[in-house]
This record gives sequence, C-alpha cells and structure tokens, in this order.
Amino acid sequence: MGLELYLDLISQPCRAVYIFAKKNGIPFQLHTVELFKGQHHTDAFVKINPLKKVPALKDGDFTLAESVAILLYLSRKYKAPDHWYPEDLQARARVDEYLSWQHTTLRSCCTRAMWQKVRWLTLAPEMLAATLGELDRCLQMLEDKFLRDQAFLTGPHISVADLLAITEMMHSVSAGCKIFESRPKLAAWRQRVEAAVGEDLFREAHAVVLKAKDLPPVVDPALKEQLKLSLQCLLY
Repeated sequence: MGLELYLDLISQPCRAVYIFAKKNGIPFQLHTVELFKGQHHTDAFVKINPLKKVPALKDGDFTLAESVAILLYLSRKYKAPDHWYPEDLQARARVDEYLSWQHTTLRSCCTRAMWQKVRWLTLAPEMLAATLGELDRCLQMLEDKFLRDQAFLTGPHISVADLLAITEMMHSVSAGCKIFESRPKLAAWRQRVEAAVGEDLFREAHAVVLKAKDLPPVVDPALKEQLKLSLQCLLY
C-alpha cells in the first residue's frame, strides 16, 4: 500500500499537511480520525501513532508523527518545489526559525482562542481576555519579526512556514476573531497565501473548522470530558 495520512481537518496541523500534499500532487490514502469521537484513542490508531495525536503518516512499514516532521518528510521524498523548504542554508534556517517559534506561541494561542470563543466549555471571561491579548502580541511579533516587508514569512516565495501560520490563524478566524480586519499587512499576506495554495483547495481544507462556531454548546459531562482530551490533541 502507498502513502497513508491519518487526519481530522478540524485540526490545524492536519489541514497544513492536507493542503501541502494536495497542492503538490502527492498521492495518498486519507484515513479520517474523528477526534470528537475519540478515534485517536482506539487500539487501531495507537498502533499507527502511540502518541494518540493527528496528523500521522504511514508509508509502507514506516510511520511518522508530528506535523512539521511529516511536512518535511513529504517535501524531501516527493521533491516538492524548493521554495517550500529551500536547499539554501540561510533560507532554510529562516523556515526552521519559524517552525521552532510557532509551536509554543502562535499555534498555541490560536487554538486556545478558537475553543475558548466558541464556548464549548465554561470559562471565566478573564481567561478569554488573556488569551486574546496573547494572540494579539503573537500576531504583532509575526508581522515585525517574520513577515516584515516581504511577500511571505521567510522571503519572496511561499514555504511550509506560511502554510502552518495560515492554518493556525484560521483556527481563530473560525471562532469570530477579526485578526485580519485590523492588520492590513497580514490581510494582504493571507491573500497571497490563498492565491499560492489555490482558493478552492484553501476553502476545501477549512470547510469543517469554519463551521465550528455554529456548533451547539456541550452540556453532556461525558462529552465535555472527551472534548478536553481532544483539545489536548489539537494543541500538538
């Protein structure tokens, strides 16, 4: 069997992997792992990824977890165009710099902003305010440190850094955070990323998460507990 990807498109890193594979014409078999049904805890999935998280990759007898590792594996194996993860030492270092930064900053607060704003769990207002304040600071750092006056985050061409960043931010947009309206530089960057990816593919990948704010509140205690487990998975 060829390449297999285990994804749930409610998850930001899964969307990044999905877009990258589809954009680059990489053939794969999609296995949907529904986080809110706890499918990432099943025995069958744990054999693929003992970390119990998505995305996960299976390529013959080889399995791989973690979105960054998967993106770089796909880039190298399928010889994706150089701009995604450049061969040039310093250009690649700029991509690596963002990949290292985003895990505990933009990615974390975008995910928390989404799930706190959709109010599936009971939260104190000050917790949401703190998260939104942190998100604003991360976005400012993204502009000042990474985007600057460039077309994309690490230079004149799109890279895996842009792909991870845009899917991170769409988590917050899905919950009603107006993160592009007050930031024209980021809004213009988003348009360039969507154009580079392709608008149809971009909409396809984000269709599920953009409906998250319309879902009803969680009232069942057992389901709330399952949601907490799923949110832990989404943060990685």
